[in-house]
Amino acid sequence: MNFHTAVEQIVADKNNQVIELPSGWAQGRAFFGGFSGALAAQFLLKQFPIEYHLRSMSISFVAPAEPGEAELNYRILREGKSVIQVAVELQQQGQIMLSCLASLGKGRSSTVTVVSETPPDLKTINDGPGLPEADIVPEFAKNFDYRITSGGMPFSGQPGRTFGGWIRFREEQQPLTTATILALVDAWPPAVLPHLDSPAPASSLTWTIEFPDIPLQSFSSHDWFQYEAFIEHAENGYGHSRAGLWSEKGELLAISRQTFTVFA
Repeated sequence: MNFHTAVEQIVADKNNQVIELPSGWAQGRAFFGGFSGALAAQFLLKQFPIEYHLRSMSISFVAPAEPGEAELNYRILREGKSVIQVAVELQQQGQIMLSCLASLGKGRSSTVTVVSETPPDLKTINDGPGLPEADIVPEFAKNFDYRITSGGMPFSGQPGRTFGGWIRFREEQQPLTTATILALVDAWPPAVLPHLDSPAPASSLTWTIEFPDIPLQSFSSHDWFQYEAFIEHAENGYGHSRAGLWSEKGELLAISRQTFTVFA
């Protein structure tokens, strides 16, 4: 089952939905976290009127999910005139795999306008290599095309603070959605991996992602997008980074922060 088919399992106006997490999206011993987050986002957006834009999600990866049945449920924490605060969970066999706090908000008139931050110089798609066809590459990553133009290849022993380049879905050509953006952002490995000179496990612990109110109708999941992460601190097996995702033309689509673990 591909990404967009799985996301389309989610229906409107129904809490406690049972869905199927597909095979082919493994991230080590777990289901790809960006996919879990994307399902939570799509679930939320299907439950509330379209004028409520998903502004931010704070995600905790509580336990490794796996392919098979999963349940999505939500609880409204507070509903105001413009903003709804919601808690979302993805469960398997009665255990919480993912927990999320999300904020949805209507747009309103404001005297404040600040232009989005422009992307760093990530060169062109032809200026960097993709991930190698090797067993070490996680199963889920084979669903994406990468071009690494900032920092080194994972496990290449090239320390630096930045890591990123260009990304798109390899096969799927569907309209871009907030759920798709979540998958594109989390498809990148933790930015510390180029520091290592041999393979070692690493994974996201917590993830906060925010979405500027940009119309997405003109974008496709098969378009190329720009991504770069900046390591703010890493020590004692944990790291902290911030990142952005931009369109090919430089429109800011997502602002991301992660706390990650690395076992090396």
